[in-house]
Amino acid sequence: MTRPRDTAEPLLTARDLTKAHGRTQALRGASVELRAGEILAVTGASGSGKSTLLHCLAGIVRPDGGSVTYGGQRLDELPEKRLSELRRTDFGVVFQFGQLIPELTALDNVALPLMLAGTARADARRRAAEWLERFGVRGQEESRPGEMSGGQAQRAALARALVTGPKVVFADEPTGALDSLAGEQVMTALAHTAREAGTAVLLVTHDARVAAYADREVQVRDGAVAPLGVEA
Repeated sequence: MTRPRDTAEPLLTARDLTKAHGRTQALRGASVELRAGEILAVTGASGSGKSTLLHCLAGIVRPDGGSVTYGGQRLDELPEKRLSELRRTDFGVVFQFGQLIPELTALDNVALPLMLAGTARADARRRAAEWLERFGVRGQEESRPGEMSGGQAQRAALARALVTGPKVVFADEPTGALDSLAGEQVMTALAHTAREAGTAVLLVTHDARVAAYADREVQVRDGAVAPLGVEA
């Protein structure tokens, strides 16, 4: 059945992206679209270019060629200051190892994006506590990342990515460092919360069990993108 969002205008669009890392051509004309409220899985073998694609879409790296458009703006042409603002407001990013700040508690890690956006510390910490509870990490507010299990730390990282109410979450192998049970808990929390909030998710993974949480799946092969089952 066709979902309403399938007919909506794309929220984020990449067209004919190319990107080289030294002599290695990571992307060779990759194109993809993400719609509001959609969970899109980007799969492919190690080294296929899927993480590079995510980094270009999130404005973390600039493509060598092609275009990335978000909300009518060409991300690949924006100054770094504006890209940083978007990553604080419209975008949330989660990596394989979470990348929480080790010196901060879970509560302060989650509150940090809010405080950087100008929210008062007390209000930021209150909202951070709500998000930690939503992701099932209640009781770990004052724990530092090294004192938490891998699954708890990754759910705290998801809370940090979603606390600002972003329109898009970019998740790069979010369960790659977790065992199967913790990975399932993380993906269940991410999918449920994203659907509840209407947040679009671009999910990079090599795990079919993780990709199964998505509405749609595309594959990256040799730096190009194709729908699942279609040769790139």
